[in-house]
Amino acid sequence: MSAAVYRSAFVPHDLKAPLIGAPDGPLVGLTAVLKDMYAVAGECAGGGNPDLLAASPVASANAPMVQQLLDAGASIIGKVICEEFFYSVTGANAHYGTPVNARAPGRLPGGSSSGSAAAVGAGICDIALGSDTGGSVRIPASFNGIYGLRPTHGRVNTAGVMDMAPSFDVPGWFAATPGVFRNVGAVLLDDRQVAATVERVIVLEDAFAEADAPLADALRTLLEFMADDLPPIAHAKIAPDGFDPWREAMRILQAREVWQTFGAFVTRYNPKMGPGVSERMAFAATVTQEQAAVANEARVRVVAHIRQSAPPGTVLALPTAPCIAPRVDTPEPELDHFRSRVMRLTCTASLAGLPQVSIPAVLIDGCPAGLSFIGWPGGDEALLDLAVRLSRHCGMTA
Repeated sequence: MSAAVYRSAFVPHDLKAPLIGAPDGPLVGLTAVLKDMYAVAGECAGGGNPDLLAASPVASANAPMVQQLLDAGASIIGKVICEEFFYSVTGANAHYGTPVNARAPGRLPGGSSSGSAAAVGAGICDIALGSDTGGSVRIPASFNGIYGLRPTHGRVNTAGVMDMAPSFDVPGWFAATPGVFRNVGAVLLDDRQVAATVERVIVLEDAFAEADAPLADALRTLLEFMADDLPPIAHAKIAPDGFDPWREAMRILQAREVWQTFGAFVTRYNPKMGPGVSERMAFAATVTQEQAAVANEARVRVVAHIRQSAPPGTVLALPTAPCIAPRVDTPEPELDHFRSRVMRLTCTASLAGLPQVSIPAVLIDGCPAGLSFIGWPGGDEALLDLAVRLSRHCGMTA
């Protein structure tokens, strides 16, 4: 690995020194990196933006998730790049550069947890902490050919983790191997597990229809090969009127919460923002309480419908992303279309607060793409176990 690839993942304001983990524990001997949003004692978190970094206080203590990794034996080797204000899914950062996607050279790493996924995909570390609001763990996991989990909303400790849109935000993690991936869950997830055996898989046909045909076909074929390791498979659509009404409700609610989180800072400091992010932040400033109330009414109905579709014991199968990673030089108008396509697939778990796992599934034109399973509230452990069981179909071992 070249020094340029290695350094591309890390922020300029990296840790002053690695944090050494406990001498024993389930993660002993493993290394981890942190998305630039986690509190580390004596350090500042920057949220992907230099002006936000300059205004951020020095942390007096490690975020609980950081301390949990250390207490479990993992050593933390650095802080990695994310998209500014966590407000995108491409992985580019106009200030710090774009982390190199080692498994799909010349293509974007996905975001906003771009450095986290890129570091794992390049073999820089064993574990990476990220976060997922509208796909920021799931999409980079898919693009970098690694494992990623968006946990059930509320199942990991968010103290010391920067907010974006709190009713959607969930810290999550990545790993390149399924055994490590599962072991991290045992360290970070709280005790509110809802244990159930996975007895039914529903392939979401309307979600598969959102993906590029070669990708959808490859994932369908993979599901056929996985049949011996899966319970009976059914097929259904989940969004009666299509995904766009769900996507739009989330877009409005997310923007409203983003402005509540960052609006005062943006108004006071007028920070420099990169393309795409600046336009979305400007939109966030315009969303009214009335618009958010209407969107929230829609969300309540959607959540009830989605959770009814995924009771304990049932998982929903879908493509993680609609396509392989776009090229790094993709024009901004095309990236806007890409973001809309992504949100059609990610809004289901985001709106309902459900856990979703992405596993490294197939290669399309030499680029990795993920297969996802959405579980029930508290069904995170079942998804992690499923990822391990299916790993033999992904060329991986536990």
